[in-house]
Amino acid sequence: MLAGALLTLVLAAAPADQPPLPTVPQSAEIQLKVQRDGSLSVAEAISVPDGAVMDRRVALRVPAPHHRDRVYGVRDVVLAGSGTASVAGDAFTVHLTPGTSIIRYTVDGAVAGNRVTWELAGGWSAELKFLRASFAAPRIPAAVDCLAGPPGSDSPCGAAQIDHAGLTRFSQQNLAAGQRMTATVELPAGTVPANEVLVPAKTIAGAFVLTAPVGWAWAGFGALLLVMAALVLLARRRHFHVKATPPGGHFHVKATGEFSSPEGVLPGHAGVLLHGRPGAADLAATVLDLAVRNYLWVSAEDGGGQLARRNPPDEHLTAFERAVYAAVVPEEAVTLAELRRRHVTVAPAALYADVVRRGWLARRPRRLGRAGVRTVFYGVFLTVLLALTAGYAQLGVVVVLTGAAAVVASAALPARRRAGAAVARRLRGVGETLASIKAGDLPEPQRELVFSRGLPYALALGEQARWVAAFDRLEHPPPVYWHAGDVTPDQAGSFATALSGTFAAARRGRLLDGVGQDTGSHPPVGTQATADPS
Repeated sequence: MLAGALLTLVLAAAPADQPPLPTVPQSAEIQLKVQRDGSLSVAEAISVPDGAVMDRRVALRVPAPHHRDRVYGVRDVVLAGSGTASVAGDAFTVHLTPGTSIIRYTVDGAVAGNRVTWELAGGWSAELKFLRASFAAPRIPAAVDCLAGPPGSDSPCGAAQIDHAGLTRFSQQNLAAGQRMTATVELPAGTVPANEVLVPAKTIAGAFVLTAPVGWAWAGFGALLLVMAALVLLARRRHFHVKATPPGGHFHVKATGEFSSPEGVLPGHAGVLLHGRPGAADLAATVLDLAVRNYLWVSAEDGGGQLARRNPPDEHLTAFERAVYAAVVPEEAVTLAELRRRHVTVAPAALYADVVRRGWLARRPRRLGRAGVRTVFYGVFLTVLLALTAGYAQLGVVVVLTGAAAVVASAALPARRRAGAAVARRLRGVGETLASIKAGDLPEPQRELVFSRGLPYALALGEQARWVAAFDRLEHPPPVYWHAGDVTPDQAGSFATALSGTFAAARRGRLLDGVGQDTGSHPPVGTQATADPS
């Protein structure tokens, strides 16, 4: 009697939106009202029969499409009657003892777009004989939907309608223990602000869902990628567009006939330093230089010219020149036609090693590349860790791709050092000097040596035609000491052209192929040199 009197006093002092008291034991009367800020005010009156208890657990994190979970928030919980009600973790729990109790609380996150959704009943440990609910909003709803039955079923409620006053009403009889009743009301656009909260599901797939932090990470990665691409393109542009500078005191065509190149650069180095990789002209220039320096002998044959050994290689030849010497003329004399048929090739490993030894190219992988490899491994570890724990695993993927981009950028950046760039600029100057030479100003006794020593460089630098013409137009053109017979500069130039064409015509006659049967490949010199000096 005393408890009944106290409950009567509480109900008398309750606000105007007080839900009506249940008239049937083990039943519920519910009132819902959407506030203008999007929150949902709920008042439930539940009748528990004598000798019984009723427990309820409402999951506040429920599955949503696209590997996401929808999260509701329940706050301001007040219970009038006998029992307890609380929010712990992702659940709202209620424990009621005999009598009629009223529970009031506020729900956040119930508004998705223009639709308001809430579970009127569900998770009860006992059957609800009868449930009735009303829904009020600032504007009359446009549509209403209600489902009742086991979780996941699509059975409609007993009744769901909008009355003449604009109030939405629901009812259901005999809702078994564990079954749920969910109401969804569609409001006119702009009635209340949406406050739905979606988070990645606690699954492997959910860990890779695109979220706002992940989106910002991708945007940052895209910006970083653009910056890295711009820097790489700028570096490569500077690398492959070398401006000529005067060769200076290291390039001499003196009246005495002395001839030397800047920093002792060989004709075969030209393609590496200027174009990023060696080519057929560099191989031809090296062979021609070996003839000029009396290691090979050239004679005219039906095959378009013949090469023979003249002197054995000595300590003055680099490893690359030795490889060319052995590959082009293994033992017997060979014609250019035979070289073309044999597809003679020379591996550039020794050439790279020689350029590295001289300090013109980087020897080892760059710091950026090493850091990129480490970043890839860190990113893989982070991806797995986040996928199994906190989610946001795409952050790890971003880290992996950032490391991969660093590796690619390191490989794409020119490996040429400052010293190599300086030599390349002076090589351009050498080319201009060769193109503008005035052969008539040289003492006649020295013209033969100057012409022959300069011819391999002119071939490698693309200035052969002008170099040959400068000497061939002389009244007394110089002889060619490394070629059998009475050969003019124009004929020597024709042989150089034929020699270059021989290596260019062979599919595997480039420096990037292997010596003999060697098929080892090497990276472009404009990217990364890894060969060690022999």
